[in-house]
Amino acid sequence: MGQTYFYHLTESPLSQTLPMLIGKARGAGWRVIVRGPSADLLDDLDKSLWLGAQDSFLPHGRAGGAHDALQPVLLCAPGEAADEEAECLMIVGGADVAPDEVAKRERVCILFDGFDGAALEHARGQWKTLTKAGAVAQYWAQEDGRWTKKAESG
Repeated sequence: MGQTYFYHLTESPLSQTLPMLIGKARGAGWRVIVRGPSADLLDDLDKSLWLGAQDSFLPHGRAGGAHDALQPVLLCAPGEAADEEAECLMIVGGADVAPDEVAKRERVCILFDGFDGAALEHARGQWKTLTKAGAVAQYWAQEDGRWTKKAESG
């Protein structure tokens, strides 16, 4: 079973953290699926990724296109792009992930807003569900501009 990393966003917004994590996943040679709960959030992320700094350009696409299988990074809503080939799945905006999806991946990253009580509760529920199913999980939080591992499941 793959590993699940929980990222508690308190200092950097999703629009900054997601490209950094995608870059790391791509650096490992992984194909990435980014799953968000709504088309509006995915549209915002799509624009953010296209308009990023030139030195940080991340080629990507939205699910539903003719070339989905060729995209190194694919943005999708729940139910779209059930791609078994992607080694990394990134969950944003409170989208769900099932334990069997973790088992099929090298890494699942769950990014959640540290200032949103509902997002915190949802992430805690995901931690419990996934670790109970046997997933290895790590909890990462921001401190003074750096990411620090705060907890790891047994």
